[in-house]
Amino acid sequence: MNLDEYYQLGTVVKPHGLRGMVVAFLDVDDVNDYRKLKAVWLALPATPNQPREYAVERVQPQTADRVLLKLKGIERVEDAEPLRNAVLYRPLADLPQLEEDQFYFHDVIGYTVVDENLGELGIVESFYELPQQDVMGMRYKEQEVLIPVADELISRADQATKKLYVTLPEGLLDIYLGS
Repeated sequence: MNLDEYYQLGTVVKPHGLRGMVVAFLDVDDVNDYRKLKAVWLALPATPNQPREYAVERVQPQTADRVLLKLKGIERVEDAEPLRNAVLYRPLADLPQLEEDQFYFHDVIGYTVVDENLGELGIVESFYELPQQDVMGMRYKEQEVLIPVADELISRADQATKKLYVTLPEGLLDIYLGS
């Protein structure tokens, strides 16, 4: 399995009950979209680069970001305990289609950031999920600049040219450059 062809869906938090169920955190907008999940790939903490496929018997949403998972072959709490803190993966091909003006964070890593007023600025290097909001890390003049991920600031991604168009708040770059 090549991890570049998969996305991280979430993590196993802990076993639940005595019949092999686990509590899983899903990093998704709506856990209900995953109720009919057929399979997941788990990378156990002891073997993080060797994910293994598990058939999913049942997904039971619990909260906005947690579900109970019943995996085939995991029948007892003793079977579920080694799955604690495992990372859940799904194939990139299974990601839901987005609207034309939307993008997945991993899709725009390496894109050139183009400000509507300042022109080309730098390259998208990473995204950070902070408690207040997500931010994008861009390399600009040898420094990392963090740009809030907000519809008002990020207008569109052009897949053909690998450019991400933004309208930065006045003074944002000055904060990082010490101007």
